[in-house]
This record gives sequence, structure tokens and C-alpha cells, in this order.
Amino acid sequence: MTEPLLRVQSALTARDIVLLGWLADHGLLTSAQIAAALYPSVNFAQRRLRKLLALRVVDRFRPQRADGGSYPYHYVLAQLGTEVIAAQRGEDLPRKDQARRRRWHLTNRANLPHLLGTNQFFIDLASYARTHNEASLDRWWPAARCQGSGAFAEPEDSVQVRAYTARVRPDGHGIWTEGDRTVPFFLEYDTGTEPLWKLIDKVDGYLDLARVTGRLWPVLFSLHSPARAVNLQRRLTERPTAVPIATTARTSDLWSPAEAVWWLHRHEGALLALTELSNAVHDSNESAA
Repeated sequence: MTEPLLRVQSALTARDIVLLGWLADHGLLTSAQIAAALYPSVNFAQRRLRKLLALRVVDRFRPQRADGGSYPYHYVLAQLGTEVIAAQRGEDLPRKDQARRRRWHLTNRANLPHLLGTNQFFIDLASYARTHNEASLDRWWPAARCQGSGAFAEPEDSVQVRAYTARVRPDGHGIWTEGDRTVPFFLEYDTGTEPLWKLIDKVDGYLDLARVTGRLWPVLFSLHSPARAVNLQRRLTERPTAVPIATTARTSDLWSPAEAVWWLHRHEGALLALTELSNAVHDSNESAA
């Protein structure tokens, strides 16, 4: 290891390593997202982020608003941060320009709001877990990790499962636990730019994944309006599937994906909390057997 890498590692906390890992996997997070998920207050978070900037493990930028002003700071990995995470994970040291190239890609991507929104979904879960002792976000995978060969294989799985590359590209995959219930899920984060038929077409890929792996997990559609959620549920009725599907509408800043905001397709009754969808996993696996 290089001397700067050895020196900076002694100055980092376990919480710092979590943050750097998230930035490595998910590209960027805003100062507000970081504070909500990892720190007891915004001031505490800002002090620590300034320290990480001084250590040169993170960098930041502030996009300009089209109507004037600027957004909050967006944090990304600096080159030394990429080296820290590579060392933590036992990977080869990255190219010397990796952080610069990735920052350029992130700051110039047209769908930056979609990435931030997807990350916000998981940040909301992490934030909930920080203040609820029985809750935990056990897995948070970006889209790219779901595309790897055998991404969802377990050690006991067949060669076919270990070699399978999923046809779907969810915006994220997670495992959420609260109390004695655990639910794995796929996230489709919708901003209203795609027609509903295109969203529904994605379901076939999830069914194909379940047939190969033997694991049928809920697909969560996080939608930008209640009307769109109603229309999607109606369209799903016209095209039945064994895949458990739940929808929600992001109606306010107080909305939390951990709480009872999920409309499970073909379920009669009140909205469900995220962990209550674990029952849908069990029931759907029985019906597909």
C-alpha cells in the first residue's frame, strides 16, 4: 500500500467506511442524504464531511439550478477514497484517474435526478433503521451489481444458477428486516417518463429470474403520483403475473418506504408496511411451485 493510503486509514471510523462504500457502489449522495442515514444531526454530519474532505477521501460539487441558485453539495469519492475501498475489499488498486473519470460521468449524466431518487429510497430505509433498533437495511445493491453472472446465486445453487445473468436491470435490490420479518425486494424507481406498458414489460424478466433461481421476490414500483399508481394497478389486472408487485406514491417528504405505504397487487385491505410483504414472498413461492 502507498504511504498516503496507510496514513489515512488510521483516521477513518467505521461509519466513514460505510459512507465511502456507499459512494463507491452508488455514485453520489447529497449532504442531506448522508446526514439522515448516518448522523444524529446535520451539523454533526457537516463537520465530519469537512474532515473527510480535508483527508482527501471525498470530493463534492454543487449543480446549478436551471431557475437560479444551486442544489445542496453532492459528495463523490476522491481518488484516495477509491483506493481505501479497494483495499478494504481486497481488490486491485484502481487507476490513478478513476475518481476523476467517474466524477465527470456523474456530473454529466442526463438522468442524475433518477439516480438521486433511487438512492433516496434506500437512504430513507437506512435513516429509519438508524432510529429503530429492530430495523436494518441488510443489503443495498446498485443496478450494475444485479447484472453480474450468478449475482443472485447461493453457494448451494446449481451451475445453471451460478452462470445465469438476469434479464432485468432493477434500479436497486435490497434486503430489509424489521423485528422477526425479512423481505428481499427489487426496486423500480419511476419518475413518470416511461409509458406504463414499458414498466409492466419489465415484470417478465423478474419471473424468468425466479424460475431460474427458485426465489420469487416482490418488485416494488415507487411512483411519483397516486394517479400513476392507480393506473399501473389497473393495467396489471389486465396482465396477470405470479410475481408479487407492490406500488407506492411518493406523496410528501415525510413518506417512508419502511412504513405502511405499499399497495400489494391483488391484496384487499389496508396498505402494508415493507416487512409485511414478506408474506407475499411465501404465498407466491407456494403458488409458483
